Amino acid sequence: MKSIRKIIKIDEELCNGCGQCIPDCAEGSLAIIDGKARLVADKLCDGLGACLRTCPMGALTIVEREADEFDEEAVEEYLASKNTEQKAAAPAGLACGCPSSHLQSFAAAAASPCQGANTPATQAPGGQSALRHWPVQIRLIPPHAPFLQNADLLVVADCTAVAVSGFQQKYMEGKTVMMGCPKFDDAEGYIQRFAEIIATCNLRSLTILIMEVPCCSAMTVIVKKAMEKAGVSVPVEQITISTRGEELSRTRWQA
Repeated sequence: MKSIRKIIKIDEELCNGCGQCIPDCAEGSLAIIDGKARLVADKLCDGLGACLRTCPMGALTIVEREADEFDEEAVEEYLASKNTEQKAAAPAGLACGCPSSHLQSFAAAAASPCQGANTPATQAPGGQSALRHWPVQIRLIPPHAPFLQNADLLVVADCTAVAVSGFQQKYMEGKTVMMGCPKFDDAEGYIQRFAEIIATCNLRSLTILIMEVPCCSAMTVIVKKAMEKAGVSVPVEQITISTRGEELSRTRWQA
């Protein structure tokens, strides 16, 4: 049934697809489609405008127009179906018997006597990787993964690893790494996952490594919302990287 009511309007010319509005929509009525924020369905939008406050471009407004009535039951069904789809999409074991989500921890590489005093601590001998666990994708790491306990967690927007020369040597020393894209991945799923990790893993610290582009700042929003949901305070440092791979800023905060 349609009526004249308040509902979200998205200015596609202003929207840069950053996705910062997505975590603020508890009903899941917003999604990034073809690089722009869009309404999934009118009936999923309550028209209260919780998403307006985090849009850096001012692309979201409240208007009055003819639209389907807000349907709470439809919202519950939609969110439940999204959760089912996410579980179904979890990668299964590969034919070779090597599942991508199989948890592994690696011992730190021993220092080589040939390494000089100025060699970075994370530069493993023989060019070995400094990575100490697997997997690294946020969606593949369960909150109960043993390498998360008492960890110094590094949450990485995945483009940073490509942009920064010597990424491992500069940022991975002693860190447990979780990597993903705040623009294209499931923001609500990330909030829930990080909330469980923060609540149960007794993290020592949390570092967020993001690019300077607007969409990347959504990773910080995700972590803040997860910390609020967990009700646990962890020291956080945000490091911002330029598109040329230079470190632009470091910001520290604690909820």
